[in-house]
Amino acid sequence: MRSDVESSPVGEGLGQRDFWLYVWLRRAAVIAAHVTGLGLTLIISLLSRPGTSLFSWHPVCMSVAALVLIAAATGLGFMVASKNVSELPHLVTWHSLLGICTLAATVLQAACGICVIFPKLLRPSSSPPRLKLYHATCGLVVYLLATATVVSAMFSYWFQAMVKGVAWWAFLLLPLFLALVVMNQITNAYLPRKKITS
Repeated sequence: MRSDVESSPVGEGLGQRDFWLYVWLRRAAVIAAHVTGLGLTLIISLLSRPGTSLFSWHPVCMSVAALVLIAAATGLGFMVASKNVSELPHLVTWHSLLGICTLAATVLQAACGICVIFPKLLRPSSSPPRLKLYHATCGLVVYLLATATVVSAMFSYWFQAMVKGVAWWAFLLLPLFLALVVMNQITNAYLPRKKITS
């Protein structure tokens, strides 16, 4: 009888048939999340009709911001310019406050990522495995904040004028589905697994 301690793999305790079903369902969820994320970005970009106003560039840049930090800063710039032209106050909605928090967390996550890539050059006080955990945790926080920001945008006058009825509910649920898949991937990949004895 072995008494050493080992990590328990995901899906342990399932029968062979159940395990393969679990693996294929996970793969299907990951593919669906990628397709949904890309589709949501494209649809929001089409709905905003970029170029029709300063504001029209804000949803485009911010929906692409999951791919590039520069797009997020550009989207923020268009929103600030649009508010200035319209003489409207800044940071007065949940959407804007969540957006600023998301951008701040994204900068922190990018900084952790740079430390992970160049540990010898920057000489951070934490070990590389711990930095990877911080980077992944910040990434999860960024994604959850971004999801909350996108969901709060769906309650804006602009979005409710563009999308109505059942489609609005579908748009509301899509980011939540994506968040569940991403949370599952990050926690399975980076969080310490439960130790078992055999």
